[in-house]
Amino acid sequence: MAGLAAAGSSVAVVNSASGQVSQNAPRSDVTSGTAYDASVPGTNQPGAMMTVGQVDNLANGFDPMDLLTDWEVGTTETLPDGRTLRTFQVTAEDKEIEIAPGVTFPAWTFNGRIPGPALRATEGDRVRIVFQNLGSHPHSMHFHGIHSARMDGVNGTPGMIGPGAEFIYEFDAKPFGCHLYHCHALPLKRHMAKGMYGAFVVDPAPERHPEQAETARSRLLGSAENARWQEMVMVMNAFDTNFDEENEFYAVNTIAFAYMKKPIRIVKNRPVRVYLINTVEFDPINSFHLHGNFFDYYNQGTTLSPTLRTVDIITQCQAERGILEFSFAEHEPGLYMFHAHQAEFTELGWMANFDVVEG
Repeated sequence: MAGLAAAGSSVAVVNSASGQVSQNAPRSDVTSGTAYDASVPGTNQPGAMMTVGQVDNLANGFDPMDLLTDWEVGTTETLPDGRTLRTFQVTAEDKEIEIAPGVTFPAWTFNGRIPGPALRATEGDRVRIVFQNLGSHPHSMHFHGIHSARMDGVNGTPGMIGPGAEFIYEFDAKPFGCHLYHCHALPLKRHMAKGMYGAFVVDPAPERHPEQAETARSRLLGSAENARWQEMVMVMNAFDTNFDEENEFYAVNTIAFAYMKKPIRIVKNRPVRVYLINTVEFDPINSFHLHGNFFDYYNQGTTLSPTLRTVDIITQCQAERGILEFSFAEHEPGLYMFHAHQAEFTELGWMANFDVVEG
């Protein structure tokens, strides 16, 4: 399979989109300063399937490690009625993105990255998104939330705009939860597969939930209760590099095996919260399985009490999402794997590790 080789060997990577073949040697990651190395835990087992080399994060314009916690909160001002107006700037752009070492993908993006910016607001905010289409095709932003028909971003609405045009989406941030946005231009499967999606998280306003105010405050970005949590957003995605409507690479936050090569550090005495969203096209379901531990799950994040308790795997269809909460407080330090429990997805890039360390 393109881009894959047994750990420690060289690999001839075929860029299926262009038909070009290039011989890849390990190279430095320009952002983290690390390189592929058989001494990296989790990558040196005999027969381990792994991409060889590192993706050029600088050329991509984003680092998958940064995407975990890169919340876009926009700019704010106070409206006459005392509410917060939160404004975001989003552009649609055509861009080539390296999704695995030596494998580039001709993407359609929001703000030049896949996934698009992780927009975060508070329940009750007035949200304004200034959307500019700098790409070569019609695009829109369809938000999973509550809004008017005019703001729905589908064909026949003013938010579906052509190249060079601009539209301003505006609505109240509700309900609270883990949501998403994506382009709704036709053919929809093409726009999804090309990378036009991102997270849209609405934090609960504690004063609106007095019976569970402490729980609500723990989800409110910037609060003291929220600061103790290790929060991250994970968008499960995949890439069809030869345009046959079957995916060749799978990942969390775009780069195959990114969190195997550079595991996500977790301080064991602080709880973990994951905002998980599935955006994969051409496969009916995706999943998240955590090794050596269990989690509570909040389906779509619209409740303050778990909808599932003590599970170690969750399945999601496209656009399904939720919040996972778990702790490693009683665990020994070490590497704890998480991945899709479709073995094909795992072997093609959707495999990762948490590196649990003492606080």
